[in-house]
Formats: sequence, C-alpha cells, structure tokens
Amino acid sequence: MSKIPHEIITDIFQQLPVKSLLRFRSLSKPICSLIDGPDFIKLHLYHSITAKSNHSVILKEWDLFTVDFDTLSDAVEVKHHPLYAAGGTEVIGSVNGLVFLRHSERNLAVYNLSTREWKKCFVVEIKPPRRDLITGYVYYGFGYDYVGDDYKVVRMAQFVREDGGGCGGDGDGGGGLGCEYEVRVYSLKNDKWKKIEDLPICLKLLSKQFFHVLHRRGYGVFAGHALHWIVPQRRQLGIRDCVLGFDIRNDKFFELPQPNYESKGMSFQVDIGVLEGNLCVMCNYEHVCVDVWVMREYGMKESWCKMFSVQGIKWIGAFMFLRPLIYSKDGGKVLLEVNDEKLVWYDWKNKHAKVVKIRGGPNSYGSEMYVESLVRINDGDRNGWKKQQEIDEEEEKRKADRKKRDDFLSVGFKLKL
Repeated sequence: MSKIPHEIITDIFQQLPVKSLLRFRSLSKPICSLIDGPDFIKLHLYHSITAKSNHSVILKEWDLFTVDFDTLSDAVEVKHHPLYAAGGTEVIGSVNGLVFLRHSERNLAVYNLSTREWKKCFVVEIKPPRRDLITGYVYYGFGYDYVGDDYKVVRMAQFVREDGGGCGGDGDGGGGLGCEYEVRVYSLKNDKWKKIEDLPICLKLLSKQFFHVLHRRGYGVFAGHALHWIVPQRRQLGIRDCVLGFDIRNDKFFELPQPNYESKGMSFQVDIGVLEGNLCVMCNYEHVCVDVWVMREYGMKESWCKMFSVQGIKWIGAFMFLRPLIYSKDGGKVLLEVNDEKLVWYDWKNKHAKVVKIRGGPNSYGSEMYVESLVRINDGDRNGWKKQQEIDEEEEKRKADRKKRDDFLSVGFKLKL
C-alpha cells in the first residue's frame, strides 16, 4: 500500500462505513494514524452527510433499534449502549454521529453508536428554589458548538407549585406564568454544568398541559447553531406560537422569526423539526393537512419556503403529528414520521404515499436520523473501538456457525428424502 498515493487511499477510505474503517486500523501504523486523525474524521463525516451515505434511522420505543437508510428493511436492536441495562432509555438528539441518551435525570450519557465509545455525564442535581415548589417537566436539547468544538446538553427544569396551581393550563391564573425554571448547560469537553442566569419572560409560557409530553416536543431541535423549542399558543391570552431558540455558542436565548402561515379557514398548531440540517416548521391544520416550511438561510425570515403539503392520505385517519426526516437520494420523495407509529415515503409532486415496512422492529415508534461517524468522545485510548471489533467478530462467527448448522440440516433432510 506504500506505493498507492495518499490522496487515493484517503478518497477510498472516506467512502467506507465506520465498521470497515475500524477493522482497517490494524493494517498498518500509517493507516491507523490516518483513520484516527482529526482531519480524516471530519472529511469522512462531511462525505457521509453530503453523499447521504452511512445513514441510519433510530427507532425509539422502550428499546432502541436502528435500520439502515439505504434499505429501510431490517431493524437491529441496539444492545451495547451504556444505559442498556436500565431499559426505557430515551434518545434526546443526534449530532455528527453522537447521540445523547437519558434514562432519568441522574442517568445521562453521550454515545457513538458506530464506534461504541461513550461517556456518562456528570450530573448536577435538580433542586427547587423554594419549599412550596416541586420539579415538573424537564426539557433537554443536544447540539454542537462549532466555535468551541464542543458538544453541549441544555437542561431546562420546570418548577411547579406543590398544590398544582398556577402553571401549565390554557386557562390557569397566569396562563403558565406561575412556573419557574432553572437552565443549565453541560459541556462534554469539560464535563461541567453552567447555570444560565438571564432567562427570557416567554420561558414561563413554555409549559402547556400534555403538549411537550406528546410526540417528544420537549426535546430541543438542533439546527444552525442553536437548539429550538415551540412555546405553544395561548388562545385565551391572544398569544401565538413562538419558536424559542438557544444559541449554544454564547448561551443566549432568542426568538426566531416564523413564516407567514396560510390561514385556510382553520386553526393550526405549529411543530418544529430539522430536515437535512435546515430548520423546518410543520403547520398542522386541525389534523387534516400539514404544511412543511424550511428555513433555507438560518435566521432570515424571508428565507422561509413552503416545501410541500401533506393531506388526503386515505389510510391515515388524522395527522396527529408529522415530521420530515430526510429526502430520498434522488430528491423526489421525503421520509416522514407519522403519528409516532410509522415511516412513510411521500412523493409530494404526485401526492403519493407509501408505508415503509420494517422487519424486526417495534410496532410503533418515534424516530431520529443518525449518521455514522468516527467522532471521538474520549481523548484516551480506543477501548470502545476495540470492544466493537471483538463484538463484530463474535457476531460474524455466530452467523458462520448458524450457516454451517443450517447447511448440515438441509443436507440431512435431503438425504432422508
């Protein structure tokens, strides 16, 4: 391989899946140094994102599963993540091949599904500021600070009165203004939490009964350089939906401009998502029609573009929740998550929808796009990588043994006949 130009090796390697690259590290020291190098890690990630290669969909139910994006056929249970033994682990978000896992407020971890490197997060206990308050809903978000080259977790803890008054409902005394919040930001690089002091008044309106519990709306959506949540409308107070952003570069809250939604003679609810790196909003008209808008230039109101509408699919009774995940490689379709139940390919030009049938996965699930990467979590040795290679080798051996056994039984059956 010493006779092959370095540029050609790099070009070939950047197109390979992580599993193959981990095996090739043992070929030679120069190859190992190339694969482990920060420049190649960034190059491989960039190629995977732009070429839509090495992508998977995480299926989230009580257990976690992944399914390869190219085939969308067979689900594989994720059994080796750091919180697996606890069960009921949630995926809060996925950025650059890293996922943030939560089992409880005391059990948090960042995990690379491809290399199986992981890190449990140091946790600062949530403490209500007064005796008459208890901890309510806890909001999370996971994103990447490209300025500081750091992965960050935002935690917004809500405190409610112990007697249950003054927070959360449409018609309560202050329309949610009785809630108090504590916001902290965790740095993966420093393994520390920082308390945010300057909180916007609209944060007190974030809580609405059942709103954020349903469809994982309490998980922040990462796009641009910020995490985003919907502050739901309060019709009784004449308050519209608000897109609340948190810039993880400078730890500042801000309000993002929204598109000029169409009225259509119906009331509507706004949800938020990300479509191939671009922030998007889903305007849901009384569960019969959903308009999907994409912000092509982050932060610019005039860059909002209505991409497509979804309606009139006979076998979907109502659009309780709809979220776009990714475009097909030819750009003619978009993969949708519908009602926390199924994935659907939607051809918006021909208005045709087709359910994706996945074998071996849960019957209903939420979903999260995931891209394989070599991105490091720990600066130490490659114990996680080595363990994965050992597990993969054991898996291959079991498959080979099963094939030999099946072939033997097949031959025996034919001889009997």
